[in-house]
Amino acid sequence: MNLMDCHTHTQFSVDSEADINEMLEKACATGLAAYAVTDHAECNRWYSAEHYADDPTYPYYNFGDDFENSVSSVTKLKEKYEGRLNLICGTEMGQATHNFEIAEKIISDSRLDFVIGSMHQLPRTEDFAFLDYGAMSEDEIYALAERYFLEIHKLCQWGKFDVLGHLTYNLRYIKGNAGIDLDITRFDEVIAESLRLLAEKGRGIEINTSGYRQKYGDSFPSLKYVKLFRDLGGEIISVGSDAHTVEDLGKNVKDGAETALAAGFRHLCYFKERKPQFIKIDG
Repeated sequence: MNLMDCHTHTQFSVDSEADINEMLEKACATGLAAYAVTDHAECNRWYSAEHYADDPTYPYYNFGDDFENSVSSVTKLKEKYEGRLNLICGTEMGQATHNFEIAEKIISDSRLDFVIGSMHQLPRTEDFAFLDYGAMSEDEIYALAERYFLEIHKLCQWGKFDVLGHLTYNLRYIKGNAGIDLDITRFDEVIAESLRLLAEKGRGIEINTSGYRQKYGDSFPSLKYVKLFRDLGGEIISVGSDAHTVEDLGKNVKDGAETALAAGFRHLCYFKERKPQFIKIDG
């Protein structure tokens, strides 16, 4: 089976201390058909804290510096690893809908092979990772989830990224960490419309396998939504571990590939120079 890991983080992401050189050596040893470094580039925290003094909803800033450090490093390392590793220079672009000007700046960088479009937080709201769900009523949690899927829809309407990252990111924290059995089927209509937009635009989604090693116990999104994307005409599917440590690189990517197969996909996709490259899953 051909395997890839197209969502990983290194020392250039604020929530990772993984040495980039160790990550690349691990990727070589794992024998991946494609490996992407996709450090965080949060559009709504691109500048210093002073720039966002009226919106103190996130503890980290200066993602513009992180982006440059990551992309310039990976660009140089491509030469070093040529012939040893199919290295992809990527980024996880967060919250494009919060600042389309920054988002356009990111996607126009010619050094990038690959852009994941993600949504980690809602406007003037803390990242889902840091919210206190125990202090919310059921109605408040469902209202938050509705806002999230509507913001995802807005992101897909813009659609200038390559794949949508972890569609059900909010469930990692609401259902996985907080143990709240959120029924997202009530949002299936807007989710389907988002997936339809992606299929029509020739964009893809990722199967993010981080949930398998976390409390959630499944991929983001689950097989149901991967299959729905396929049924709606989606052709591009990538797989990523969302590793923030060397140890997690490549974890459960085989499960992700099997989920893609179960959904009807026969090829996985990685990107070079923002163009899709397909590899047969079962070799």
